Amino acid sequence: MCRSSYKWGQTRCTRNGLKRPKRYEVNYLPELPEGHDEESLETDRKLLVEEMKKRSPSGTVIVSKMDRTFSLRRREIVEAEPPVKTLKERWPALFTERQVFAEFNRIATTNLENDFYDVLDQHTPRFVSIFKSKKGNVGETLAELVQQIDSQKKDVTALRTLVLRGLPVLLGDDPSKFYNTCLAGDSDEAWAEVSVGVLTVISEDEPGVPNDLHLDPVSTAIIIEGHIVMDDIQNLPHAVCLLFGLSYAVHLNYPKAMKNTFTFIQRVMLGLGEKKLPPKLQTLKNLLLS
Repeated sequence: MCRSSYKWGQTRCTRNGLKRPKRYEVNYLPELPEGHDEESLETDRKLLVEEMKKRSPSGTVIVSKMDRTFSLRRREIVEAEPPVKTLKERWPALFTERQVFAEFNRIATTNLENDFYDVLDQHTPRFVSIFKSKKGNVGETLAELVQQIDSQKKDVTALRTLVLRGLPVLLGDDPSKFYNTCLAGDSDEAWAEVSVGVLTVISEDEPGVPNDLHLDPVSTAIIIEGHIVMDDIQNLPHAVCLLFGLSYAVHLNYPKAMKNTFTFIQRVMLGLGEKKLPPKLQTLKNLLLS
């Protein structure tokens, strides 16, 4: 893939050799809008940055300019692959909740938020049943998660959290480096080594239990490349949904430790991409639909 030859606002590299979309990215690398060139779109980008600096940015202006600069942004992200920290400086609106979902829709022509929660809620009862049926070490871990729900009121957020914490356990992933926890008073060093993950901030007096779901966190955040890129997220399920959207928006590979989980969300839950599944994912899909 072309990385270094592309310069923002200058001649772009050719498409020859670019990775073909593998995640049903309908608008993987779109053409520039009619009547615009990279220079005019770069001007729009700068105006967008200035708008985001305002105390009360205009939602209408942000939506309009994010729509118009989509092709420029994709070329920069796909061809130059800048660090996420740089992307956040150049495209701050891209790291807002509304624009994560809008960008996913631009790329995959899919309403991520609606589809993610609809399918998750639809299959939650079956997931819980599967969790309770498992034996051995996997069964013990899942039992510790389920017990926390069984002993509390079963609100929708708690059940979604249970499923998203239990899914990687079922699929043989290692969620320990993806689902991170820190105390409210911890410094930034607590997540500096995390490449991609969700951070749950808890109070210092919260009682700990094995594989704690932390259903009443102080806050939730998203970490990419050792930096918090989004914070004050309402709960863990929403953070996972947003992070899935960001993986498309900023062209991230799925985290290695959670590759099965993210692929399952993409190809089984959201129905995006190839239908043929690896054996482990196909087995769970069959269980889910049985």
